[in-house]
Amino acid sequence: LYVEIGCGKGDFLNEHAIRDDKSNFLGIEVQKTALLIAMEKAKSKDVGNIFFLDELVSDRLLERYEGIFKNNLISGIFLNFSDPWPKKRHHKRRLTHPNFLAKYNKLLVEEGEIHFKTDNRGLFEYSLVSFSQYGMKLKGVWLDLHASDFEDNVLTEYEEKFSSKGQVIYRVEA
Repeated sequence: LYVEIGCGKGDFLNEHAIRDDKSNFLGIEVQKTALLIAMEKAKSKDVGNIFFLDELVSDRLLERYEGIFKNNLISGIFLNFSDPWPKKRHHKRRLTHPNFLAKYNKLLVEEGEIHFKTDNRGLFEYSLVSFSQYGMKLKGVWLDLHASDFEDNVLTEYEEKFSSKGQVIYRVEA
């Protein structure tokens, strides 16, 4: 099971589900219009291994679903272009804050991974520190994903938009 937190219109998750039909994928999205589009895309492509959840990701959501996910069931979590919450007083809302990492840790399998992409350098730097201080091993770090030799990148809608404007895309696997 792979989970994308903030799946938006679902292009990224649908593509992963098509490429890996042996795994299941769950997209979590709070914006109902975007979620409906993601669901319609999955239906039109007849993707049978993708599911969606209409929720705002929070500490309470993760606690509520810990039982459903039966601790250590998720193989990977995708965090793509999350809200950077730039104000210092909002840092606990960042999806790479240690409070969230502790929740993810309970849900991930032993060798489970978090894949994080952003165009926001400040959030990327914060996340690298957060992952490291939490004790996570950084499997790979890309300071300019599109200028690297990284293969099989699945683009998100935001990634296409930002990279077409010349913005650098950062990526880390932890």
